[in-house]
Parts: sequence; structure tokens; C-alpha cells
Amino acid sequence: MKAVITTSYGNPEVLKVGEVETPVPKPGEVLVKIRATSVTASHCAMRTGKPLFGRLIIGLTKPKIKIPGTDLSGEVIGIGAGVTEYKIGDEIIAATDVGGGAHAEYLCITDKDVIAPKPMEVSHSESAGILEGALTALPFLRDSANLKEGQKILINGASGSIGTAAVQLAKLMGAEVTGVCSSRNLDMVKGLGADEVIDYGMTDFTKENKKYDVIFDTVGKLDFAKCKAVLNKDGKFLSPVLGLKVLRQMIMSNIAGDKKVIFAATGLRKKDEKTKDLFYISKLLSSGKIKTVIDKTFSIEEIREAHEYVETGRKRGNIVIEF
Repeated sequence: MKAVITTSYGNPEVLKVGEVETPVPKPGEVLVKIRATSVTASHCAMRTGKPLFGRLIIGLTKPKIKIPGTDLSGEVIGIGAGVTEYKIGDEIIAATDVGGGAHAEYLCITDKDVIAPKPMEVSHSESAGILEGALTALPFLRDSANLKEGQKILINGASGSIGTAAVQLAKLMGAEVTGVCSSRNLDMVKGLGADEVIDYGMTDFTKENKKYDVIFDTVGKLDFAKCKAVLNKDGKFLSPVLGLKVLRQMIMSNIAGDKKVIFAATGLRKKDEKTKDLFYISKLLSSGKIKTVIDKTFSIEEIREAHEYVETGRKRGNIVIEF
């Protein structure tokens, strides 16, 4: 089978497409023919091995997992002994997280992993494209922010993979949503349900009068120190990107002050928690309550180009690899 192979950290040139042996399902496993997967900023970070403390999980000097990729949509084409949840022909979605393996034509996963039925009403590309963004945004909004109906939330990077999911999920939770993005994405973010959109090139929201209960910096570009002025009492500043500054601010804000910096390693949550969320996201997609924004699609042979495009910082929504 074709697969992306990486044995060292570095620029997109470290990604090689080669032939590897097709896996055979062991007891408790299903063999999935992957139809679509995604490329995100997280995958680029895993490829570079930065920030460096992330290597404590993915490998100190080189990647532990040779085949990257964390989200997929596909079809079960083989089952191992003891599998009861799925059968041959079932279409599924799954998240492998640090286990990787999704940037390949086939993958074996257990029927107890983070796996759920694919929503029949949408394509494989739409199903796979939204997974990382939604599985990150949902626990941040629901658990970290405890977002309530009527609260005001500002989502920075509202046009990205996490941002487009966060805008839609926050609206479903009944929040008043302000999205921050570039001028070319204002209409798109508004179309996802944002009550207000701000062009960061024209307006600095930290100098405006409006205040928020939650600020979700989906791209890790904001400074909490500057955002405190527009956070309400007991306001929360959320970041899925853990840098040294965020770590320091998180510690300090929890020692003193009523406004908190919160980071959560959503990819390391328990499997049963993530599986429940995956089923929920599948239902939302099926019912049309959320939709996937796809910017571009690439083939597996174009994996380097996909990484390069993500790293331009200009993508809208999600980048998908189609098989």
C-alpha cells in the first residue's frame, strides 16, 4: 500500500511516499480502507518536532510513529477475531491522535478505539476534514470554558480548522459569537453563524469597548496580557497551543486574578470521552447542524505540497487528502 513515511524531523522534504506492507487485522481490530484524511497545523508541528517539549510524547530525536496522520474516514474491509461493533462494508470515521497511521491507504485500528459510524449524508472528505478541529473545539468550549447560553465569546483564527468548528459549536451552545479573521474570510465566517466578524488587519479588538466572557485563541497568536482588558470578570482565555509564554501565564493566572488562561491537551483525553464526542460530531454532521469548510484537496503523492500550503497560514477551513 502507499503511505507517507517520515523518519526524521524537518521541513516537508522529510515526508516520503512509498510502498509498505498492507496491515492484517489482529484479534479485536478492523482493517480500514482510508478514503480521506486531513493535514493540519498540528501535523506540521509533529513533522518539525516543535515545540521541543512535544517530543516527550512523539519522540525525542526522531518520530516514534513512521506513518503520520491522525484523522480518517473510510470503509471497513476486514475484521479480526472477536470484533462485534463493526462489520465489513461499514463506513467509519476515526481519530488516532499520537498513534498516527492515517496518511496511508489502509490502517488497522481496534473496534474500541476512537471510532464511530460515518455520517451517511456527507462525503468522506467532509467527514475527515472537520474531525481534528471539532474534536479540539468541543472540549475547549464545553469543558474548559463551560460556555453558557447568552455568554459572549471571541474566536481568534475563526477561519481555520479549529476556528470554523468552534464558531458553529459555540452558536449551537447559544453563545454570542465574534469571529476574528482576515478580510477575505469575513463573509465565510459570518456564513457559519458568527454574530459579528472582525478584520484583524483593520481593527484591534483589544482596544475596543466590547468585553467577552471567553476568548478562544485557536491559532496561538494572541497575548493574554493584552486581552485581559476586554475579558469580563471571571473571564477565560483558551489556547490549544502550549508555548512557554502561555504556560507561564497559565500558572500565574491561576495563582492570582479572576481571569484565567486555560490550556488542554485534547488529543490526550481518554478514549471513551473522545469516542462520545466523535459520535456527537457525526450526528451534527448528519443533521446538517455543522458543516465542513474545505479549502483544498490533495492526493497522497502531494503530501509535501499540502504541508507547504498549511504553513502559509492562508488556508480557509480544512485541507484534505483524498484516496
